[in-house]
Amino acid sequence: MSEQKRFVPFVSPETNMAEFTIRALIIGLIMSVVLGAANAYLGLKAGMTIAATYPAAVIGMAVLRIFKGSILEENFARTVGSIGESIAAGAIFTLPAFFIAGIWVPFYTTTNYLISVAIMVAGGVLGIMFVAMLRRVLVEDAELPFPESVAAAEIHKAGQRGGSSSKFLFTAMGIGAIIKALGMLKLYATSFKHIFSIGQGKLLFISPDVKPAYMGVGYIIGPKLAALNFSGGLIAWGLLTPIIAYFKFQNVELPSDFNWLDAMTQVWKDFVRPIAIGGMLVGAGYTLFRMRKSLGAGISRSVKDVKKAASGIQTTDRTEKDINIKTVSLIILTTSIGIFFIYFYFAQNVIAALVATFVLVIAGFFFSAVSGYLVGIIGSSNNPVSGLTISTLVIAAVLMVALGMKGTEGVAAVIGVAAVICVAAAVAGEMFQDLKAGHLLGGTPWKMQTGNIIGAIVSSFVMFIPLLILHEGDIKMGGTGFGGENIPAPQASLMAILSQGIVAGQMQWILIITGMLMGFGFILMNVRSPMLVSVGMYLPLGTTFAIFIGGLIKGLVEKISEKKQFNDAQKARIENTGILLAAGMIAGEALIGLLFAGFAFYDLKLFGFFDTPGFFISILVFAFIAWYFTKIPLSNAGKPDEPAPPQVSM
Repeated sequence: MSEQKRFVPFVSPETNMAEFTIRALIIGLIMSVVLGAANAYLGLKAGMTIAATYPAAVIGMAVLRIFKGSILEENFARTVGSIGESIAAGAIFTLPAFFIAGIWVPFYTTTNYLISVAIMVAGGVLGIMFVAMLRRVLVEDAELPFPESVAAAEIHKAGQRGGSSSKFLFTAMGIGAIIKALGMLKLYATSFKHIFSIGQGKLLFISPDVKPAYMGVGYIIGPKLAALNFSGGLIAWGLLTPIIAYFKFQNVELPSDFNWLDAMTQVWKDFVRPIAIGGMLVGAGYTLFRMRKSLGAGISRSVKDVKKAASGIQTTDRTEKDINIKTVSLIILTTSIGIFFIYFYFAQNVIAALVATFVLVIAGFFFSAVSGYLVGIIGSSNNPVSGLTISTLVIAAVLMVALGMKGTEGVAAVIGVAAVICVAAAVAGEMFQDLKAGHLLGGTPWKMQTGNIIGAIVSSFVMFIPLLILHEGDIKMGGTGFGGENIPAPQASLMAILSQGIVAGQMQWILIITGMLMGFGFILMNVRSPMLVSVGMYLPLGTTFAIFIGGLIKGLVEKISEKKQFNDAQKARIENTGILLAAGMIAGEALIGLLFAGFAFYDLKLFGFFDTPGFFISILVFAFIAWYFTKIPLSNAGKPDEPAPPQVSM
């Protein structure tokens, strides 16, 4: 903490400016629900989410500018608007695991909905309370750069100077929505699979999915990470699935109408996916191991700094006021009591529920502190929330076994502990990021914290709905819901398999261990992200293929930028424009995808352009998206002598 020189934010502490207003709160809540739903869609299908801070900042500025809102209102709306993404991340990583593990079948009942809301509210509120305890220590630490927070603050400052990026975001949202709608109405084929006979052999052809959201994800993560993700798909479908299918069907007399496509897909589901789960487990552990110094520093600091935070310097400055520590302690105690009853519902065992609650509160605090520390170093986009959650899940599972918990009750209790921790850690990381941006702009911490409590509660009541619509809609369209090919939910599947394996003894150890050995092999080969490769194996090939194409487009834009010898300021403008287009495409497709899933949910029949659409128009759609992601960013590079904008990383 810097004590030598008093920090002066963009809006001074003495300035009395509109901040926590009804309009800013309403705008923030709407963004929280919309961006949360979009991330739920993306995470369940592609296993990834996008940071909501940047889109929330742009949308909030665009809307509040119409009402002549202040910069602190924009900051407040962005803070509330981005919390839905964190609630969504916690929800999609864990709640589908209840269905995949066979605990919530059917997924929706009134009780399941209420338990889900309770889990998300408890995790969200706990995360925010832990942040309120540690805000002064982490946010005011000059050694933590908070890269994404600085960029978000600079975006708001640029907006005060008249800069506008909202047109790119909203236009891309419209384009993504139209492309998705035309695909759902069968104007073009959204995917193509076919088995070709070559002599006595078979060749399986799988096209990339024609999904703007997947290409947007690839554009955001870039060519190297997109290639890693796609390499997992190639290992799964180009190596493991054919080898296993060869030995499985080698000496079997097959009927003349044998469906090779279905057979190969089943081999991938039954054998390759469990191997991928083993690789994901090692990948998550390796991610935490590589961050061991940062994690250790975060834990040791949290132990020391909680005393400083609890006895924090009393201040009258508006920009230094958090929620009162006594109020924070009371809320944590009340929430913990509520969590005990949640776990008692799952475990039907008082001792197990008490132990689970104790573990959750302690682990939740440490992981929230660690999450904030990591966000301060590498940003929210790279925060390994799923790795932290898996660590908690394994600890909780071992404790449940030690306490004699078995069967469905033990599995449910373990997933419940992981769910609350996951939400708390995700919310804490996002909250620290927003508070740092607010610190730079001159926001009032207690107002931002209070707004986020409201946003977390509202999002918690709503977030179950898009999950339900996607799950039930997929089933009514011929899919299998969570864990199936259309909604793979990779992180939730990992949680379900781990909890069942440890508590109920149902783990497919041979395949899991094979995948773990494969993961260690990736580490020995210095693979940059074994987790990403394993996720690529678990996802459908069409998904990873489309993400890879998005990454190739980003690589092409970078090559053209180098060839045209753009300077750093021009490259930053290209980067920012491209990310806005990608985020808009993702949000547009996600919202329309939810709409059509809702149509299926309510059995509404829609017309189709073709009964069996061809793939020629699909190629044209790919070409258009590639042109759009290339042309628009490069056309907005600006002049070499223009000042550099804040560069955003997502």
